[in-house]
Amino acid sequence: MYTPEMLESIRKVEATRAARMGVEPRRMTAEEKDELLRAFHPDYRPEGFKEIKVGPNKGQKAPVELTNLLHANSRLLSGAPDLNKIDYDVDVLVIGGGGAGACAAIEADEAGAKVMIVTKLRIGDTNTMMAEGGIQAADKENDSPVQHYLDAFGGGHFAARPELLRRLVIEAPDAIQWLNNLGVMFDKDADGRMITTHGGGTSRKRMHACKDYSGAEIMRTVRDEVLNRKIPVVEFTSAVELLKDENGQVTGAVLLNMETGDYLVAKAKTVVIATGGAGRLHYQNFPTSNHYGATADGLILGYRAGAPLLYQDTIQYHPTGALYPSQIYGALVTEKVRSIGAMLVNREGEAFMHPLETRDVSAASIIRECSARGKGVHTPLGDGVWLDTPMIEQLHGAGTIEKRIPAMLRMYMNYDIDMRKQPILVYPTLHYQNGGLEIGGDGFTKTIPNLLVAGEAVGGIHGRNRLMGNSLLDIIVFGRDAGKAAAAKAKTVTLGTPNLDHIYQYADMLKEAGCTEEGVSPLLLPHYARHERKKGEHMREIPVSRITD
Repeated sequence: MYTPEMLESIRKVEATRAARMGVEPRRMTAEEKDELLRAFHPDYRPEGFKEIKVGPNKGQKAPVELTNLLHANSRLLSGAPDLNKIDYDVDVLVIGGGGAGACAAIEADEAGAKVMIVTKLRIGDTNTMMAEGGIQAADKENDSPVQHYLDAFGGGHFAARPELLRRLVIEAPDAIQWLNNLGVMFDKDADGRMITTHGGGTSRKRMHACKDYSGAEIMRTVRDEVLNRKIPVVEFTSAVELLKDENGQVTGAVLLNMETGDYLVAKAKTVVIATGGAGRLHYQNFPTSNHYGATADGLILGYRAGAPLLYQDTIQYHPTGALYPSQIYGALVTEKVRSIGAMLVNREGEAFMHPLETRDVSAASIIRECSARGKGVHTPLGDGVWLDTPMIEQLHGAGTIEKRIPAMLRMYMNYDIDMRKQPILVYPTLHYQNGGLEIGGDGFTKTIPNLLVAGEAVGGIHGRNRLMGNSLLDIIVFGRDAGKAAAAKAKTVTLGTPNLDHIYQYADMLKEAGCTEEGVSPLLLPHYARHERKKGEHMREIPVSRITD
């Protein structure tokens, strides 16, 4: 499957492997990391960002593709449904059918609330299902939530909101036990004790996993719990606008049936936004590991209604996205591959960084190796580096890869690449939305009564970079907490008359600011279509960031 040039590089990797086996590259100093990030991380490229002209974050920057969506108008300006015709009437409306949404719905139902999930694809068609490496929790004798906090706070460049990170690490052990009791099949030793490993930036082995199917196994379990509880799930239906009343509190949402194009009105005393990430906006033309529906919908809904964003200018590029073959371009190669022994090496077989640096540092190191140093491996989709996977079994014995990372092995075997015998090619892929809607420690937005946010749509939990295993953790912790808080709040809420005044006010602000972006937002689904070719014109892809109805 590899080209002659790649095979020649592999021979250099094999020739240096023995010397690399017993010697790990040194970790960078804080000063070296800062210099590296400023020079090579995509978050520091000015051309990738644009000033927000309206709303709570006016004057701040955001990725160009996200800003274009923030500068677009609501699709309901051209015709809104009758808000007096209520199609769904619930206590708690959960927008999003991933891990955070499912956990919120389970806990709201457990508290006795009438709850409903609405999701634009199917329940489980989310980034949760695609997470692989594991979930962190400080539940071993040599660890503590304090140590977990220090690792995550430092890894996030000391920018995490303390009240959010504190809640994440303190509630982590209980989250693991809750999942275990629901039936998640964590890796355990012969005595039934959970097996834990290191992740990038961790000082203790606190990564709990289900081989390399961790997200799929967690999503399977919480999805089954939702269905077993008979919680209503409205699939293939998107929330396109929040509803508010004359007192400014959220009163539900306008929904769009993705199959029929019909609008529906959902009335709710509390609303939980759990819409996930933004990878399918393909910031700076990077590939993505995200699922098809990850288009930042919740950020648009909340922002247009008046909720501020936090750290919207910080994105996580997972350092090891699949680069070759092209059929899996951008697919996630879990960090667990490195945590169990694989090393990143360049075209000459040289290890150029410690294998378990934080994700932003690792991604910037790979970009530097392929650009400034010119030591990347050439492929039809650009240069990348080797992840020396045969090291794993040389370190831990034959059968380790099949036992510990079977999904990775199978993915590559589909293309006649045996990662037990040959290294694999990787390059950073757009992976995680560090920023999102700003919430308080109770999960509620600070400016819109009765509106909560959970999961990847939240900003501030991880600061400006996230450590491996803390995203699966945050969807459980903040999803559960949001469900409990939403159910409790719903008991005291009295709703006024629903309206869409905020979308008209937002349109006026856009006009006043001179924003004339085409199309509407939220985007809902990415566009991968091609232009109809005119005579003499070459076929070219429509940019994914182009907003069309």
